[in-house]
Amino acid sequence: MRLIPAIDLRGGRCVRLRQGNFGAELNFEVEPLDLLARYAGWGADWVHVVDLDGARDGSLANEAVIASLLGRRGVHLQVGGGLRTQAQVTGLIERGAARIVLGSLAVTAPQEVRAMIEKAGADRVAIALDVRVDSDRVPRVAVHGWRDDTPLSLWDAVEALSPESIRHVLCTDVARDGMLSGPNFELYAEACRRYPRIEWQASGGIRNTSDLASLAALGVAAAVSGRALIENRIEPRELQPFLPNA
Repeated sequence: MRLIPAIDLRGGRCVRLRQGNFGAELNFEVEPLDLLARYAGWGADWVHVVDLDGARDGSLANEAVIASLLGRRGVHLQVGGGLRTQAQVTGLIERGAARIVLGSLAVTAPQEVRAMIEKAGADRVAIALDVRVDSDRVPRVAVHGWRDDTPLSLWDAVEALSPESIRHVLCTDVARDGMLSGPNFELYAEACRRYPRIEWQASGGIRNTSDLASLAALGVAAAVSGRALIENRIEPRELQPFLPNA
């Protein structure tokens, strides 16, 4: 399993949200380029970059910062947040993004997203499905920067996209995101059981390397972590089994 460090951008700064709440923001005194260099120095070959303003408002807002990150060689960037059109997807790929992340659009316009995947190639697109687990333990998808809940289950959303057409799905349990409370292992176990051909990326709640090892044992392809890494809660040497270039 691969660890993919996350860089979340808001107003050009590195931040983390708690449970997707824009009013519960953690700010970090580190420049995005410096943070990318730190993760690359640890041995990360992929880094996940999110335009949080774009995810909320539906249009790229941190484009200049993302462009500077795309100029960094030696690490692949997976970029998302506010992407709505084929032109945006094509433009980011042309500027160096190794993979594009499509979130809300994958739920509101699955046919358009299937066409984007067909054009770009399944390996160049990751589907981001953010969920809140309801009282019946059903993971319900949230959209538009986690502000709007939908009646769709995670499994409904995958089926609408056609499981055969997608390769990468990034699934975040919103209640655990930024909380350092541990991943939702039950959720990812069920995801891997239902759709073993999808390369699942787990996000939300990662605290330590034990969490990473447990996710790997479930068959998760990658783990996306933000707060635990940016706050240096895990020693870089402990992460080496999960960082291909370490």
